[in-house]
Amino acid sequence: MKSFTIWANPFLSASAKELLIRSTSSHTLVLAESSENVLDVGKLDERLLQAEVVFGQPDPGAIILSEKLRWLHISSAGYTRYDTPEIRATLKKRSAVMTNSSSVYDAPCAEHIMAFILADARQLYPSYANQRETSEWPQNALRQNTRLLANQRVLIAGYGSIGRRLSELLAPYSVTVIGFRRTPRPNSKVREIGPGELEASLHEADHVVNTLPDNDETRHFFDADRLRQMKEGARYYSIGRGTTTDQHALIESLETRHLAAAYLDVTDPEPLPPNHPLWSTRNCCITPHTGGGHSNEFERIVEHFIENLRRFESQEDLANRLV
Repeated sequence: MKSFTIWANPFLSASAKELLIRSTSSHTLVLAESSENVLDVGKLDERLLQAEVVFGQPDPGAIILSEKLRWLHISSAGYTRYDTPEIRATLKKRSAVMTNSSSVYDAPCAEHIMAFILADARQLYPSYANQRETSEWPQNALRQNTRLLANQRVLIAGYGSIGRRLSELLAPYSVTVIGFRRTPRPNSKVREIGPGELEASLHEADHVVNTLPDNDETRHFFDADRLRQMKEGARYYSIGRGTTTDQHALIESLETRHLAAAYLDVTDPEPLPPNHPLWSTRNCCITPHTGGGHSNEFERIVEHFIENLRRFESQEDLANRLV
């Protein structure tokens, strides 16, 4: 088996770092300084230029300069900073591939959205607010606002791995799931629609889930027009990237009661400033980009990379391939 030089800078726990070191013992591992945040880009490190395999959040400029690179593995699901014409051209020129870690995050993100949906249906947020603020007993009002999910319609925008897992979680509730993709696939387990059918589906959906990535085509994808196209009283959920939502238009939709509620795990900017109006907008519930988080997240990031490394060694197809 050929030995590779692996440059790595993912943000990891001590146990995950030990796992990475132990699992790559047959290769040359170069551990670079990581950032304080799992999503932050690392510093420019010239040692990367000697590596055939790069794992983590490398400086994009170093990827373009690299002459030896054969495989770039991103330690997050998001890869916006690496999805550029320059990097794609570089990878093509080198006959190199790029993968990400979306398989690590599809289940936690789907479960996060599922928790939002169930908490909304069972009125858990109003009940908790009542407990914290007034300690009254609004039993009748809360019961009247509590809903069953059966026969409701869920539209998932950016129907990929998170959407597929969410559709599996929703299956026992007898809901209708529709997936929106730029290019629908004919053999999907749920009905997939393209841009021409989006407006009609927004009119009919009780829940709209936004899992879109950040790119030139998706920024403010959910703008004032699309939010107005949504069914009155619908719920909006965002777990992809904050830039895909026009937050000023969302605030207006919530304040005018066109939308019943919004559940956001991502915002623009992040962290969201304490004085930002979203914090105090009616029926807007925010989690601080924790949707993909889980207690063994870092170990699973490494395990995913190691499995792909095994495939790379054996010249098999890599999981979560982007290029």
